[in-house]
Amino acid sequence: MAKAYYNEIDPYAAQWLRNLIDAGHIASGDVDTRSIVDVKASDLTGYTQCHFFAGIGVWSHALRQSGWPDSRSVWTGSCPCQPFSVAGNGEGTSDERHLWPVWFELIKQCRPDVVFGEQVESAIKYGWLDLVQSDVERENYILGAAGIPAAGVGAPHIRHRLYFVAQSPAVRRRGGGDGDTPRHSGQVQTEGRGSLSELADADSRLRVKSDETIRARGTAVNSSRQSSELADDIDAGSQGWVRGGAHEGRQDQHGHVGRNGTTGFWAAADWIDCKDGKTRPVEPSTFPLAYGATARVGRLRAYGNAIVPQVAQAFIEAYLETEIINKGAN
Repeated sequence: MAKAYYNEIDPYAAQWLRNLIDAGHIASGDVDTRSIVDVKASDLTGYTQCHFFAGIGVWSHALRQSGWPDSRSVWTGSCPCQPFSVAGNGEGTSDERHLWPVWFELIKQCRPDVVFGEQVESAIKYGWLDLVQSDVERENYILGAAGIPAAGVGAPHIRHRLYFVAQSPAVRRRGGGDGDTPRHSGQVQTEGRGSLSELADADSRLRVKSDETIRARGTAVNSSRQSSELADDIDAGSQGWVRGGAHEGRQDQHGHVGRNGTTGFWAAADWIDCKDGKTRPVEPSTFPLAYGATARVGRLRAYGNAIVPQVAQAFIEAYLETEIINKGAN
């Protein structure tokens, strides 16, 4: 039976993971609260999927929404961003929280078929992506990457992030997949030609497919059920988004009227009038920090460290498109 491994050191997020597993919202599995530094390759034996720096399990959710079965092997990870974030100390790879080398050692020993990862886009100027690419290519993986903003999937904020995928030689020998046929959500139809080897160029095929996926999603409206509470139900990743034009201010299927052309999940964003005269959105029902409301700290920290599920879904679907193209070419 397929089983997932989640590694997360924050006790609050770890319990959140357990709750989501119990509720069936993410792949069934075990939560390990040790530091990744203490994890050995032998600890991962028997797990179909391994999610490092797991947060609140959004990678697992995004995989499901993309049509990636729980029974198909994959590793994911969003390495700590503090060494590279504009909000950090700017120590880059000399920061002790630069944990890619630790994660890579596990990748090197266990050799998973496919690895998805994410990092703040500003890590590029520290050479982080160059390091990741040189490391995985030394092990004969090929890597593709793209910088994608949350606004690319209809969110009313930017939140630029760097996404990458590394594919092992074993997958290339099989011509993609591991026997499980990907079932796409049907929300996005894209066209393209090319070979999977183009993933090795971080600015080529995967970037094109990611852009096509996001543009297609920007003109699709999906009638799936929505959720305002990620803690209770993170199925919001199945939504479609429409921005601007004739849809400006239109109600969505749940009666929400978006501002600045947002509909779907983001139509319910809370807009806050700020002292500088600007109005800024926050995620629906996340309750911004307020003096004396300490109970919100853990929840907001978990939200803030999480990836945007709709962006991850678009990226995964772009990768699955390249697999389909490659199988057709063979």
